Amino acid sequence: VGLSRTLVLEASIAENKASLKRTHPEVWSDSPNPYDRKRQDNCPVGLKNVGNTCWFSAVIQSLFNLLEFRRLVLNFSAPANAQDLPRNQKEHRNLPFMRELRYLFALLVGSKRKYVDPSRAVEILKDAFKSNDSQQQDVSEFTHKLLDWLEDAFQIKPKNPMVELFYGRFLAVGVLEGKKFENTEMFGQYPLQVNGFKDLHECLEAAMIEGEIESLHSENSAKSGQEHWFTELPPVLTFELSRFEFNQALGRPEKIHNKLEFPPILYLDRYMHKNREITRIKRDEIKRLREYLTVLQQRLERYLSYGSGPKRFPLVDVLQYALEFASSKPVCTSPVDDLDASAPSSGTLPVQTTPSTMEQQGPSSSDVPSTSPVQRSVIHKPFTQSRIPPDLPMHPAPRHITEEELSVLEGCLHRWRTEVENDTRDLQESISRIHRTIELMYSDKTMVQVPYRLHAVLVHEGQANAGHYWAYIYDHHQNRWMKYNDISVTKSTWEELERDSFGGYRNASAYCLMYINDKEQYLMQETGQILVGMDTLPSDLRDYVKEDNKRFEKELEEWDAELAQKAQQEKLLSQIPRAPAPSPVMLTPNMQGIIMAIGKARNVYDRCGPEAGFFKAIKLEYTRLLKLAQEDPPPECDYRLRHAIVYFIQNQAPKKIIERTLLEQFGDHNLSFDERCRNIMKVAQAKLEMIKPDEVNMEEYEVTLLYLIYAYQNNKELLSKGPYRGHDEELISHYRRECLLKLNEHAAALFESGDDQEVNNGLIIMNELIVPCLPLLLVDEMEEKDIVAVEDMRNRWCSYLGQEMEPNLQEKLTDFLPKLLDCSTEIKGFNDPPKLPSYSTHELCERYARIMLSLSRTPADGR
Repeated sequence: VGLSRTLVLEASIAENKASLKRTHPEVWSDSPNPYDRKRQDNCPVGLKNVGNTCWFSAVIQSLFNLLEFRRLVLNFSAPANAQDLPRNQKEHRNLPFMRELRYLFALLVGSKRKYVDPSRAVEILKDAFKSNDSQQQDVSEFTHKLLDWLEDAFQIKPKNPMVELFYGRFLAVGVLEGKKFENTEMFGQYPLQVNGFKDLHECLEAAMIEGEIESLHSENSAKSGQEHWFTELPPVLTFELSRFEFNQALGRPEKIHNKLEFPPILYLDRYMHKNREITRIKRDEIKRLREYLTVLQQRLERYLSYGSGPKRFPLVDVLQYALEFASSKPVCTSPVDDLDASAPSSGTLPVQTTPSTMEQQGPSSSDVPSTSPVQRSVIHKPFTQSRIPPDLPMHPAPRHITEEELSVLEGCLHRWRTEVENDTRDLQESISRIHRTIELMYSDKTMVQVPYRLHAVLVHEGQANAGHYWAYIYDHHQNRWMKYNDISVTKSTWEELERDSFGGYRNASAYCLMYINDKEQYLMQETGQILVGMDTLPSDLRDYVKEDNKRFEKELEEWDAELAQKAQQEKLLSQIPRAPAPSPVMLTPNMQGIIMAIGKARNVYDRCGPEAGFFKAIKLEYTRLLKLAQEDPPPECDYRLRHAIVYFIQNQAPKKIIERTLLEQFGDHNLSFDERCRNIMKVAQAKLEMIKPDEVNMEEYEVTLLYLIYAYQNNKELLSKGPYRGHDEELISHYRRECLLKLNEHAAALFESGDDQEVNNGLIIMNELIVPCLPLLLVDEMEEKDIVAVEDMRNRWCSYLGQEMEPNLQEKLTDFLPKLLDCSTEIKGFNDPPKLPSYSTHELCERYARIMLSLSRTPADGR
């Protein structure tokens, strides 16, 4: 393991020195309905994000789906005697972790839950990282630590199965200051640089060759260089893609978003020590071909960018332009000719109107002193002072060329153009053939004997010190890709994997690739020992899972019993006599008032038109409602229950809210009793469309959001007690989502302003309102619109990555993004909900009875 692993670990820690520390947020309980948390058929089980632990989920799921690794963990047994413990297990961490990992794997196998809680295993790991300068762990460091612990835990066996599974060996052969050396090293995760390479093979070639390679095969050379050759490949080969570079100017790491392609099947024959001779020959051939390719590309470039000046053009086009010029016929014209053509027949403009004519005739003594209108016209008209020759061609064309000259020139240009076209095509075809030859250099049978299949891709979205992790894992039984994103496990495709993993798209890219030996079928196919069913679990784990499943089944039974009890209560309530329902033809109080106002405004409507009639009617209605709001009626005649505007007025609602509500009432589509009502309705609708969202105070959105948050949660609790106990959940969800999107856009606009105060206000909105709300939208993965809204908000802020901005803005963005990108479904705390007046149950029943009695006595005509 040695030096290479230590260097990688140190580099991994260095890359995250700027990581942000996050406090453990307050946890919101899971969905109260256990059926929302029930596993569907044999769908893989997810892992709950228990607070910035998506990295744990991505790595553990990738390892769990390695069937051999799963078998090793599930069948692990702790040593019976303390003396059998490895020396570095005295810290009492490895064995407790292995116990919790076994329980976790057992639940992933046989749980009836949709997702399980990995808190116990995570806490043990976090305790280990706290000793490392309180550094926030990154995935690379975590994976190294995990493999170290697993290796230690299995040291009691003669052959450590973890080493056999994950560790390989390579031979380093090289020259150091003229002296040859050769040594063997063990490796686990193999680190690869990404920057400057387009695919995985290019990364590997660069990693396997260091320094001056020619010195390896020459004598008496003072140059240094080395080659790496795999001597033994592990069944599970993990590549760690280094997508981070330290920015010296900013003093922090930055993520590399460059695109890097990798294949589903990777042939490693060219990197094996046994193939070193043929590989060296092929590398020399590739080097020769690439040198020749460079020469051909330079020659092609001379054809495609011809010329000696700053502007260059394809030579074929240059010859074509020259041919077109030579073939053009001159068509001369003069501005004066145009004037002559439009002049009167009496001839007010003499022949002497052009400079060329004057030069030919020469000035006469009578011309100079003349003050006739004709001469003054000649002098002062703009066209007569033109410096452009009168025989200027309409377009560029040769002035003098004979038919013989043109024939020879056309023949030469045609021939040269054909020659250049042929040369260009030959060069392009040669370049394509060389590219193809290089691509197929390792495709012969002898170099496709060591296939490795892509098993898992661990993806990171965000920047160097913040972001979210998930994994794509290949289901070898179903022959399809699956996406493991915390509690969500969904089917996926290679196209989706490419988009999220190759890089160059948004801020997501692969940071770890896990390949498995395609010839080792025990890694992919289920055998008698590693079937995924409950029956194959060791007895202690089988009992553990059964107990957990019993607890979950009890939750389901209690939920069913509660629903049955509520249904019975609903049934009994439905048998109680209710007040008669109002007649369907009865007009609502709102509609009655509007129709009366339109009737009173009839004279204004007839005299001045619909718009004047509308203003008169709305003024009359507002005056009426204002008077009602000033009255003090008994509870059974409370006008607030009949007119929303009365309620708004008594609660001192903003004027814009009242105006908009009035407009909405006058613009109601049901207001179509006659032509006058329809026209006034159209005027109100037009006024509504003119109201811009920006005219609404953003502080109202902030207050409204808090109401919607608690309304949604309280309504959900009501609905859990019966389907008719609450309001439409989708409606509240819609307005909560719209409110969040509006506030997010406003906060982003404040950030873009660059003003310190505005930027701080925008980040306060995000940190105190938006970020705490995101888990509410993510907790229910069935609400696709909510998930899309969260992605839109995150993409809005991630779009600033890579843009030029002031250092203080960059620092604030770096501090804020980790909170925004945290995909934990744990809910942060909010301010206290709005306080409502408390009433006793008896008092509420009395008030409700009085109101229902008053409604039942309302005449059918509404008066």
